[in-house]
Amino acid sequence: MKERIAETSARPRARITGVVYLFYFLTAVFGEFFLKGLVVDGDAAATASNMLAHQPLFRLGLATGLIATVCYVALTALFYDLFKPVNRSLSLVAAFFSLVGCAILAFSSLFRVAPLVVLGGPQYLSVFKAEQLRALAFLFLELSGQGVNICFVFFGVYCLLIGYLIFRSAFLPRILGVLMGFAGLGWLTFLAPPLANYLSLYILVLGFFAELALMLWLLVMGVNVQRWKEQGSAP
Repeated sequence: MKERIAETSARPRARITGVVYLFYFLTAVFGEFFLKGLVVDGDAAATASNMLAHQPLFRLGLATGLIATVCYVALTALFYDLFKPVNRSLSLVAAFFSLVGCAILAFSSLFRVAPLVVLGGPQYLSVFKAEQLRALAFLFLELSGQGVNICFVFFGVYCLLIGYLIFRSAFLPRILGVLMGFAGLGWLTFLAPPLANYLSLYILVLGFFAELALMLWLLVMGVNVQRWKEQGSAP
């Protein structure tokens, strides 16, 4: 009876993790899609004009991005529970890095909201010239970008640890662990922003492909329940 309960609990657990992973993917992609083209690199005036002209779209992108962050927090908890049988301590350390990254990402969203306040024209901001307000709004967006770069470093460590846990597990294909490990190394290049900017396209493609492969496997195949139970019962 205990074995049947463990089996029936492990299967939906993996499926639920895959569903949350899918929801994270959708919200993250749509969040970036809504914001695409609104921020013009190096052009504060054009960026301010785009934001004022498309405020609802900008706010929708911010809200969708926050939902994606919440989904990743839930995903972190699910992964911790999934990989406890492999190594409880390492799974906890991985969860810590992911949650710190999520916290930094959420805090960075405040810097994306700030330009709307600055450009909204409150009475106390009338002492500044229009060019100064645009520059200030652009500065907030730059600070938000720096926060995102920092959170990528934490997510890089997280992906490395998850990759190791997958590789050591007997209930998921090791190739998924290898892919997640390489994705983690890619995110760690944000420790050197010039290198990360140069390799940004490759890093994004590798990270997207690695996490997409893991998500699809959990959603479609799940985990090997028998091996998951064996690792969970091992001393």
